[in-house]
Amino acid sequence: MADSKREIERKYEATVDTRLPDLTRVAGVTAVDHRGVMELDAVYYDTEDQRLAADSLTLRRRTGGDDAGWHLKFPVASGIRDEIRAPLSDTIPRSLGALLRSRVREAELLPVVRLLSARDVHHLLGPDGSLLAELSVDEVRAVRLAGGSGTAAWTEIEVELADEGDPAFLDAVEHRLRKAGVRPSASASKLARALAETAPKKQRTAKKTAPRPRTAGDHVMAYVRDQITAVVALDPAVRRDLPDSVHQMRVATRRLRSAFRTYRKILDRTVTDPVGDELKWLAAELGIDRDQEVLDERLRARIADLPRTLLLGPVRSRLRIWSVAHRSGSRRRTVGVLDGKRYLALLECLDALQAAPPLLPAAAQAPEDALPRAVLRDYERLATRIGHALELRPGPDRDLAMHDARKAAKRARYAGEAATAALGRPAKKFARRMKAVQTVLGDHQDSVVARDALRTLAAQAHAAGESAFTWGLLYGHEEATAAAREQELPEVWESASRPKLRAALES
Repeated sequence: MADSKREIERKYEATVDTRLPDLTRVAGVTAVDHRGVMELDAVYYDTEDQRLAADSLTLRRRTGGDDAGWHLKFPVASGIRDEIRAPLSDTIPRSLGALLRSRVREAELLPVVRLLSARDVHHLLGPDGSLLAELSVDEVRAVRLAGGSGTAAWTEIEVELADEGDPAFLDAVEHRLRKAGVRPSASASKLARALAETAPKKQRTAKKTAPRPRTAGDHVMAYVRDQITAVVALDPAVRRDLPDSVHQMRVATRRLRSAFRTYRKILDRTVTDPVGDELKWLAAELGIDRDQEVLDERLRARIADLPRTLLLGPVRSRLRIWSVAHRSGSRRRTVGVLDGKRYLALLECLDALQAAPPLLPAAAQAPEDALPRAVLRDYERLATRIGHALELRPGPDRDLAMHDARKAAKRARYAGEAATAALGRPAKKFARRMKAVQTVLGDHQDSVVARDALRTLAAQAHAAGESAFTWGLLYGHEEATAAAREQELPEVWESASRPKLRAALES
């Protein structure tokens, strides 16, 4: 079974002659406990084309020290990583392999580098003897195991914050180290340095930066690549059941589909339509439990807002029973989807789309010419749907029309977001206005869904001999919410559809 840990650390250049300053002069440090030297032996794994290293991921099998085992590290921010650990074994644990599947696919993970480290450990202790940080001086020897045969050696200082520690403490330690002449490391990790210094000389080239987007096609494909990257990067977060990960992965798939549709004059639909269909399937699979989760949160919040005198009967218990019954065991189902062949095939299709962008002749146009036309087409589509919804009388038909308008608002918003890098402030402002429209329509649709659920809950309560009063009260509240959103929509839409905003996009 794997467990996880948030790792916050900083690395510094050192030599065998580097002497540590008096660290008790760091604010908060009352003692430095020298823990001695430990020998560490770590083998790092990657694909032959180093897909993990390209995304700053590390997978290693390490012996020695007090945390021997398998370690998988995901970057969170500069100097911050999530470390997933699994017990020591001869083969890569399945739990860790699954977290790498979106990147590795069917490729084999091979040993690429071995690092042998002599780690001299010092504990920085606070007034009560608690651990503030661990500082180690590491003498490292790297041996290339695949993709070359070089070796390298260096010394570095590593300072890792204790669990639940204040990151500001590392600033104080760094200030003291800098005063002693110690400078931050140029490498983000030992593995990155080892790969760079043991690579064959002909491979030691400067890191290439992506060319600046110039054409409309360049900008659209840059946005598409960002969303594909998000899908791949969020896969392990979804598997780990991290907060909001399913929602964010769903959003990435929707943004991709919207880009394919909005920019259909730029991207060949004969290529993107089949991919869009698969993205729609994936979003639907991801949404099974997400939609239920959103509904549960809404109903719980509504109940929490009621005075206790209006909670008649076992309301919270009834909601809990209903929620459990509607859960599809989706955690297992979602992971099953991510482990399936259909999902892997989709990822391969997305890779192929990036490798050979299906650009049409219009892709060569200037972004200021092609992109506004595409964005405004989505705007006109939204305007038509909102106009239709507002013409209808309140009721099921209007609810459906409002839902269709919500989907159009979302697409218009994504269109503006995709064009922001090229068109700047006008596109950003347009996207923000479309989001405001989407929010009103989204709350209206959530109210429609909640009323259906409340009607069911009231019927179940009545059948069980319980009072249905509270469910009826909540139904009325949701009905009033929907009416308020319907009244709010014309004003929000008028603000979002000002001629100046449209003119700015076209100018």
